[in-house]
Amino acid sequence: MDIPQTTADGPKGIPAGLSRLLELAHNLWWSWTPEARGLFQYIDPTLWILTHHNPRFPLEASGTSGQKAALNGVINLSVLDGWWKEGYNGANGWGIEPLTGNQDLQAQDQHDADQLYRMLEQEAIPLFYQRDMDGTPRGWMQLVKESIRTNAPRFCTKRMVKEYVDHLYAPAMVRTP
Repeated sequence: MDIPQTTADGPKGIPAGLSRLLELAHNLWWSWTPEARGLFQYIDPTLWILTHHNPRFPLEASGTSGQKAALNGVINLSVLDGWWKEGYNGANGWGIEPLTGNQDLQAQDQHDADQLYRMLEQEAIPLFYQRDMDGTPRGWMQLVKESIRTNAPRFCTKRMVKEYVDHLYAPAMVRTP
């Protein structure tokens, strides 16, 4: 699969299973409806710019936005780098493995795009729309609960302060002769 090219009409080459994303992108309900704006409160525009719009391995930032989002039940689908490499357990979201033994950025980007589209088309989107007789997305909710269960205790302020003290402040206080 080729990385989709963007034209004046929108992206080209998106897999058929994801074609409705173009419709979603042009649906202005997302920007006009107050309830919809809450869906985007955890987007980090600075990180988006710094990573050239791509969470490229091994340049993923520390991930505080992702960590905070996980505390709110957001399911992550990202490269296994930064915090997500530690937080991902195979049952709390989706992780894109880096392309091993290759330093070619285009090959890495192609690999990441292929994995992203495969996971969206074959796993994440079908799971989100899979509902039981009551209309509840039980499989999706299982991932939400697992994300909170596994990441909330691991990525917290107490840990952050302890690591700053242990790895930065305490060593800085040690005077050498």
